[in-house]
Amino acid sequence: MTTPRVLAIVLAGGEGKRLMPLTADRAKPAVPFGGIYRLIDFVLSNLANGHYLKIVVLTQYKNHSLDRHISRTWRLSAMLGNYVTPVPAQQRLGPRWFAGSADALFQNLNLIYDEMPEHCIVFGADHIYRMDPRQMVQQHVESGADVTVAAIRQPLSMADQFGVIETDPAGRRIVAFREKPKDAVGLPDAPDQIYASMGNYVFRTQALIDALREDALDPSSKHDLGGNIIPMMVKSGSAEVYDFADNVVPGSTERDRGYWRDVGTLDAYYEAHMDLISVHPIFNLYNEHWPIYTGHDPLPPAKFVHNDGDRVGRALDSLVSPGVIVSGGTALRSILSPGVVLHSHSQVEDSVLMGNVKIGRGAIVRRAIIDKNVVIPDGARIGFDPEEDRARFAVTRGGVVVIGKNEIVER
Repeated sequence: MTTPRVLAIVLAGGEGKRLMPLTADRAKPAVPFGGIYRLIDFVLSNLANGHYLKIVVLTQYKNHSLDRHISRTWRLSAMLGNYVTPVPAQQRLGPRWFAGSADALFQNLNLIYDEMPEHCIVFGADHIYRMDPRQMVQQHVESGADVTVAAIRQPLSMADQFGVIETDPAGRRIVAFREKPKDAVGLPDAPDQIYASMGNYVFRTQALIDALREDALDPSSKHDLGGNIIPMMVKSGSAEVYDFADNVVPGSTERDRGYWRDVGTLDAYYEAHMDLISVHPIFNLYNEHWPIYTGHDPLPPAKFVHNDGDRVGRALDSLVSPGVIVSGGTALRSILSPGVVLHSHSQVEDSVLMGNVKIGRGAIVRRAIIDKNVVIPDGARIGFDPEEDRARFAVTRGGVVVIGKNEIVER
């Protein structure tokens, strides 16, 4: 069987309002994650590991740091015709931004015409997961469907939180695609489960072009892939589901197989970080057979200093990035990003510290997300008094304190 010609398109234009203040001056896919990564690194790594090396990234809002990260990090061999190219909104059809994910594709049909692939992979940019996209593409090609939609099994009781895919009795052909239904029906082989859309699609190229053109002429459409394009293809009887549970990633274990997190809220973002730091992590960053790629600044190794009575530099059950200095402080169950410094007698627990955060002497931080370049003053206490925290910072429903990039913190 010959390898089909495939173009990968990553949708990276969302505002990420629910991740404020982390998205105050950056696009959601550019938000740091796991110490050294950006959210977009996960989807790009899945595509690269799957040998899909013609990738365009459609950006829109606050795209400077995202474009810079892609340009600096994701350089592929032009000699071999490979590329990862950020494509900002160009207003090709007039002075307007993308009206939705389908409109983003419609306004960039020239990218598809330039390559004329047989199939288009269209993936979102802000989920945490590993997936071998080759297996989904193979099912799609063999089925002859116009579109294949990746789905993850979720409890029936959670159906009203997802875009739900309903199938025929055989379990493959999609018969309905509904947004957050209250009356969802369980799967044929698992009545207590539903298929939740992952926002990942593989299209037959000509079918995608035809659908985008038809949708663009509909003034009542919201021009959304999940809300408009997929239901259109479902009606034509040529949409199939791909069960993410069938995806086998090289090097995965039973514990982390099938892991997928939508980090669309601050609490979800926080919990996804906590998944990284157990002894046997729910999401394993250490899978050498399917690495997560990113760029690295030329930083020195992490350093732990002082062993003098109760003035001991240490980090337990934590991820510690290059350039970190733990100087007589303690980190427990936390993520320390490049350039973080913990000064003497400070303590950080159950927290995510982004680049160049400084924790002053004797300061204590609990259950917090602290964005880049924030200095926590000596003796400060964060995460102890909910009312005081809410008066100064953002606090999530789950009680996580969030301090924005470059924010000034008073003691």
